[in-house]
Amino acid sequence: MRIRVTVAAVSGALVLSSFAMQSAQAADNHVPSPKSRAELVAGLLGDGHVGSGKQSRAAGPVDEEPPSLGVTFSNVKVAKAIKVGTTKQVTSTVTYTMKHPARLKITAKNFVTLPILYRGSDDMPDNMAAGDAPATCKAVTSTTAGCTGRVDFYPAEGWLLNSDAGTWKVSAAAATLDGNEEPIGLDHQKRLGTTLVQRNSTLTVNAAPEPVKKGKKITVTGKLARANWETNKYAGYTGQPVKLQFRKKNASSYTTVGTVKTNNTGELKATRTAVEDGYWRWSFAGTTTTNAITTAGDFVDVK
Repeated sequence: MRIRVTVAAVSGALVLSSFAMQSAQAADNHVPSPKSRAELVAGLLGDGHVGSGKQSRAAGPVDEEPPSLGVTFSNVKVAKAIKVGTTKQVTSTVTYTMKHPARLKITAKNFVTLPILYRGSDDMPDNMAAGDAPATCKAVTSTTAGCTGRVDFYPAEGWLLNSDAGTWKVSAAAATLDGNEEPIGLDHQKRLGTTLVQRNSTLTVNAAPEPVKKGKKITVTGKLARANWETNKYAGYTGQPVKLQFRKKNASSYTTVGTVKTNNTGELKATRTAVEDGYWRWSFAGTTTTNAITTAGDFVDVK
């Protein structure tokens, strides 16, 4: 299900006009489904697939902002990094504390809250992501609740650009909806934390020949690649330093014996002298846009 939202800036505040295509069942019952409720709130704050979407910034009709519910958010916990590949849906959990007026019934069917990640400026984000369903909350006191929500990424749908990799900010929203699924109250609190949304990486290793005579040369090869969100394929990550590490057969830890930069296709190659039995591996420290990764050890028997 998709939601079209036109965004306009008025006196420095976002005013949003939402056009949602809801399911026939939800329309007939005048009660939005959990998923459509999450979509509606996400749609009020951005344009695209529920839980995610590239922003369209066409100016459009300006509606009056719904009044505040008096809800605030704190104690947000989110993963330090979220690795996103080329095709599979990726889900990350976000927990937070929600403070609200005692009169607000957070268990009502027309109430929804959810965490939202966004990249770029607070007022006009480059991209946003929320979840396919609203957060679930458990009352701690009459005015405080602990909430658990999720954020979903769909790399196969084409809404992520490679330039979106990096630091995203965390926000949270809460809304109440009327029988026509229009917001009658809305709060959206930004800058509650940060996380890294990273292009998933892959790394291979092969040490040869196996076995090898002592004193002869061993060639260790590999390839570092990362997800290209615009082609939905993996491509070599070029010009990156990758550590070559060795562990003796009966040792418990690896030692770095050199560092090699990937070539223009992401490939790695190093030559070392065979001295004793052991395991060879590559280790990449990662960047803000691409996650760290280390291969398993490839054993070479030295005769």
